[in-house]
Amino acid sequence: MYCHRSNVSFHGLILLCFPFPWKVTCVPHSNVYVKAYPAPFTQEDHKIYHLSARTSCHWVLHSVFREHYRIMLIEHTDPQIYENEEYHKCMNEDSLMHAPEFVIKPRSHTVWEKQCVRLHCTVSGWPDPRVVWYKNNVTIDPMARPGKYKLQSSYNMHSLEIDRCDFDDTAQYRVSAMNSRGELSTFASVVVKRFKGEVEEALPMPRHGIVSEYGITFETHIVDGFGVSFGREGETMSLGAMVIISPNLARYQPEVQWYRDDVLLQPSKWCQMHWSGDKATLTLTHLNKEDEGLYTLRITTKTKYETYSAYVFVRDADAEVEGAPGAPLDVTCQDASKDYVIVTWKQPAVDGGNSILGYFVDRCEVGTTHWSQCNDTPIKFARFPVTGLVEGRSYTFRVRAVNKSGMSRPSRTSEVVAAMDPADRTRSSAPWTGQIIVTEEEPAEGVVPGRPKELEVTEATKNYVVLSWKAPGERGHEGIMYYVEKCVSGTDSWQRVNTEIPVKSPRYALFDLAEGKAYRFRVRCCNSAGVGEPSEATEATTVGDKLDIPSAPGRVVPTRNTDTSVVVSWEASRNAKELVGYYIEASIVGSNTFEPCNNKPVKATRFVCHGLVTGESYVFRVKALNAAGLSECSQESEAIKVKAAIGGGIPHGVLPEGGVTNGWLFSNPLTLPSPTPPYGISVLECVRDSMVLAWKQPTFIGGADITGYFVDYREVINGVPGKWHEANVKAVSDRAYRVSDLKENRKYQFQVRAANMAGVGIPSLPSETFICEEWTIAVPGPPHDLQVTEVRANTLVLLFKPPVYQGRDPVNGFYVDIKEADAEEEAWRGVNEKAISTNYMKIKILKEGVTYVFRVRAQNKAGVGKASEPTEPVLAETKPGTTEIVVDIDDDGVISMNFACSNLTPDSKFVWSKNYKEITDETRITVATSGEKSKAIFNMPAEDDIGIYSCAVTHTNGESSSYTLSAEELKKLLEISHDHKFPIIPLKTELAVELQEKGRIRFWLQAEKISANGKIEYVFNDNTLSQGEKYKMNFNKDTGVIEMIMESLLQEDEGTFTFQLQDGKATNQSSLVLIGEVFKGLQKESEFMCKEWHRKQGPHFVEYLSYEVTPECCVFLKCKVGNIKKETVALWYKDGREVKGDGNLTFTEGVLNLEIAQISKKDAGVYEIVMKDDRGKDTSTLNLTEQDLMNEMFSHIANSSTALKIQSTEEGIRLYSFVSYYNEALQVTWHHKDSAIAFTDRIKSGVVGEQLWLQITEPTEKDKGKYAIEFHDGKGGLKRTVELAGQGETTSASQILSGLILVLLFSDRARVAGGLPDVVTIQELKALNLTCNISGDPVPEVVWLKNEREIVSDDHYIMKFESGKYASFTITTVNTTDSGKYSILVKNKYGTESADFTISVFSPDSKK
Repeated sequence: MYCHRSNVSFHGLILLCFPFPWKVTCVPHSNVYVKAYPAPFTQEDHKIYHLSARTSCHWVLHSVFREHYRIMLIEHTDPQIYENEEYHKCMNEDSLMHAPEFVIKPRSHTVWEKQCVRLHCTVSGWPDPRVVWYKNNVTIDPMARPGKYKLQSSYNMHSLEIDRCDFDDTAQYRVSAMNSRGELSTFASVVVKRFKGEVEEALPMPRHGIVSEYGITFETHIVDGFGVSFGREGETMSLGAMVIISPNLARYQPEVQWYRDDVLLQPSKWCQMHWSGDKATLTLTHLNKEDEGLYTLRITTKTKYETYSAYVFVRDADAEVEGAPGAPLDVTCQDASKDYVIVTWKQPAVDGGNSILGYFVDRCEVGTTHWSQCNDTPIKFARFPVTGLVEGRSYTFRVRAVNKSGMSRPSRTSEVVAAMDPADRTRSSAPWTGQIIVTEEEPAEGVVPGRPKELEVTEATKNYVVLSWKAPGERGHEGIMYYVEKCVSGTDSWQRVNTEIPVKSPRYALFDLAEGKAYRFRVRCCNSAGVGEPSEATEATTVGDKLDIPSAPGRVVPTRNTDTSVVVSWEASRNAKELVGYYIEASIVGSNTFEPCNNKPVKATRFVCHGLVTGESYVFRVKALNAAGLSECSQESEAIKVKAAIGGGIPHGVLPEGGVTNGWLFSNPLTLPSPTPPYGISVLECVRDSMVLAWKQPTFIGGADITGYFVDYREVINGVPGKWHEANVKAVSDRAYRVSDLKENRKYQFQVRAANMAGVGIPSLPSETFICEEWTIAVPGPPHDLQVTEVRANTLVLLFKPPVYQGRDPVNGFYVDIKEADAEEEAWRGVNEKAISTNYMKIKILKEGVTYVFRVRAQNKAGVGKASEPTEPVLAETKPGTTEIVVDIDDDGVISMNFACSNLTPDSKFVWSKNYKEITDETRITVATSGEKSKAIFNMPAEDDIGIYSCAVTHTNGESSSYTLSAEELKKLLEISHDHKFPIIPLKTELAVELQEKGRIRFWLQAEKISANGKIEYVFNDNTLSQGEKYKMNFNKDTGVIEMIMESLLQEDEGTFTFQLQDGKATNQSSLVLIGEVFKGLQKESEFMCKEWHRKQGPHFVEYLSYEVTPECCVFLKCKVGNIKKETVALWYKDGREVKGDGNLTFTEGVLNLEIAQISKKDAGVYEIVMKDDRGKDTSTLNLTEQDLMNEMFSHIANSSTALKIQSTEEGIRLYSFVSYYNEALQVTWHHKDSAIAFTDRIKSGVVGEQLWLQITEPTEKDKGKYAIEFHDGKGGLKRTVELAGQGETTSASQILSGLILVLLFSDRARVAGGLPDVVTIQELKALNLTCNISGDPVPEVVWLKNEREIVSDDHYIMKFESGKYASFTITTVNTTDSGKYSILVKNKYGTESADFTISVFSPDSKK
């Protein structure tokens, strides 16, 4: 059964009874329960399945079952089911569409000849998929062979029936299902067997030798082939070739394959293939520049294959607007998601004579013909993110280029791409059987999704920025969408980008950003439950192109090829990033007009330009391109005249191995040339009647492997050579041969010819003249057959064979010599000081870019023999694409060495060697090769396998590598192999426990690597736990986090918890013991957190009550509260009595304050605040003890004190310091010379306002020294010191004493001259005015104090200071609160003086 959209919303019961298997697909975001049980069923057999139907239930039934079910629908409307209907419509648009999936796959068959076979499958998908059958990747057409194939499709069941099978039907069959959401294929094989001895009379009897189909070896020849072709966009082109297969059997059909640039072509609307029995045809129905390339026809039988290749060029169609550019090409779609896709393309070679300003991207929804433009302004970057797609719908795209002349033609449309989650493309579900009962219940409460993860900027250009992220782990049971926010770097002002519609895909492209400005980005998730917290912000990203246009290619070199073509080579662009390829342009000398040679970029640095005019002279230039644009043109090449090369030229893309060497070329690619001559003939040994010769391999081996060599010799008499004679009738495979039946002391010359399948090549040049005389020297002869392999920038390996002539004693070592290729003979130097015993050596002293030659000398007991012939010059460089042998250990612990080569030719072979001897015995090593990769597998690794292993690839340009297996490396590999055979799932963290909200207990661990098929068992005290109300299990397959959550811990939960993991063969487990004090502590903390959670459901304290003493010695009691509302009440208490509000109580932004001004001892006590409303209450208490409070105040007073200063007065010397606030409880100690001062009539201390002073009357020499005032705050205290002695800035005591008289006589310090009474008694409600005289120069500062606190002038207290002489103090209306001690304090720079008086206020009644 499949869920699908319906127009009827329901909430009730559905009963469906089915006699056949059914498949259930659930609609996301719903709440439907399905009970399934077989029929006939029992109550014990039922199972519960949870489906989705939050807004409505949608069902579409398989057509195959429509006659076999009945449905009962009891309608019961529930208004709650529509609560979030509109939201879910947005979230789940077309979510029921899904890609094809094979419910039942076709299985492989092995049948006897002349039997019938049937392949069948069942396919699901919405919309209904289209099914196509293939044989060996060729579409099966029943009409091509009527009666042979029968295709049937009925109710999503599809079958292919093959009638009367024969050997031709042995093949791999593929069935492909495709709809707008994607495509899926599956394979099955059919093997046709024949009874022994049964052979059709029409077929020849099998022959011994080559094993092939029907016992026949087929010879295939491709004749009358297609040549280099030219077409124009929009035209139709056909390529064809006649194929001759012998013997000719009417029923035999070879495998015919077409390739473009080595990519296999499949039949499509753009290309069609046809085989008529003797001719293969490829038709390109509508040419586009994407069709340009090297086309290869490959005809394959089971014994061999033949290929034929030629290049097809496609020119631009005429522009609709003169001067407009050519159409872009290769439009592809990448990274497709629910509402987003990246469109890429390649820039055209033709710009119409004006620079391309940019590109427009168009899209078209499948099923319509309407094209809509995706970008308002042209973009220069050849990549563009298209957003705003509708989930579940399919689209095609095209691109147009624009310059100042106009718009180009549109490109070829892209492949169809579906807007869907990539995970949905491969999601599958299994069939099931039984009767189904579907019920619906209330939707579950939504969960606000968590933060998105791994947000990053994946692409940044000056036009747009692309973000990508991962969905959060906490997302509930419904889908999520996203809001994207941005802010300018350096600020914290976030702005939502997609304010109207959230995006569905975890990717987003931002446009309209200011170029050059830096931004940060973050993302929020949302669903019906609300908007989640933002992700971590990205790093600052500056808007601008990060990909640079490639640099211009280097030197361009043209080479003659044919009468109409030239081979052009060039140096690659340096440091080019994401290079797409190159465009080559040609111009007839003097015309100053360049035309493109290719309209599709090529990645190689060599190209054959066809279609040139014979006899004309051309110059060439090259441009490189990537997504950022086209580079500047390279420098023009030298002019070259189009004329055929001596060898006839080469076809495009076809070169003999090693390229053009020694002038040898072949002009017909269908004819295999014979090899070029060998060279470098030398003598390895000479006896009385025979000589052993050696020679070097030809520089060009032809079109096939060399099968052997033929040696000829002739006698030279008196300098006149005679006739040539054959030395060997049968070809020899080695490059050394003993020529026998010679005559002693006669002179001879030799020549050698190489042979391959094409025949015997021309002979080499005659060798030097050698005398046949027996060697009697004691030292060995020269080594031979030197070969260089594994060439790198600083190393290479030299292989050689030992000398044939041993000398008097056996050879016991070799020396290798080296010199630069162009150096003199005297430059030879030895590589090894000590002789080596092996026939190979790795040379590690090369310099990159230098060309070297090498030779080898052998030694025996008699000495060192003659040097070998030098090697050919070898350039020390690591060629691009060079690979090395990689050691791999698979999941079964099998150790293998792997080597890959991407430069294979059809004749290439991988050759594995140990210690540079080819491995032919597979007792210890098994070699397996597939395509471009080969591996050597150790059967049973042991010490016998220690050695150097190498792999060389034939018919390549020296592709080879080696690997040294030492004893230590073998031991290491065996340990890893053991771990793979008996694997353990690695853990990032062991099993741990943590407490979550509401006191929940979470047991969790994280596996470092575990697949989605991993299984987890949760065990407590050897008992397996299962999902239920008490235990909630979860396994996050993306992060490897495994968790189990319990709501609370009970006494019976004390014990050992274990998580047991299994992933295939790998296992692991982790345990956690919770017993004794550990368990009790965790249980207690869990209960506390649970209570805390319930406390926080009402008004509660986020920060409990605390206090702070200000520098003004005021005390603030403060706390922070949460979850409050208007009705929440806050009550303050001190020592159990409520503190009335007096204007100091504030309640803003969840913070409560209570200010206590002019703190004193009476303010100590227990303070309490109660928060309450209808949801509950919470209490916070603070014990403000007297000592702590006063000490805190004393500390503030001490810290506010000024530096201790000295002042001369009439009486003597005064030391003083000011504080910001003074309290009579403050303890102060004066010190002289670190001893406390004992006060007398001569030395006194006191306080005036905020001034603390020490008066020394009539000071003497004994009074000088260090003075200090110490403030006591119950902690460490604070001291202020001053020196009454010394030089410099400190005034000495003698100076003060000598200046004291002057101070007394002339100092104009501040004074209170008089006029103030000692005591004033006044009746209440009367007015009081007091006046006194003030003197001093400069004019003193006047301050009035009451009870040691400064009085501020207002309507009640009026204080005046007039003419710098008269100070008055007025109380407008006296009341009883005005009673107290009053003072006037005057001060200037010369001193301070005060006068005190007391005011006593009485009422008339009290007086009586």
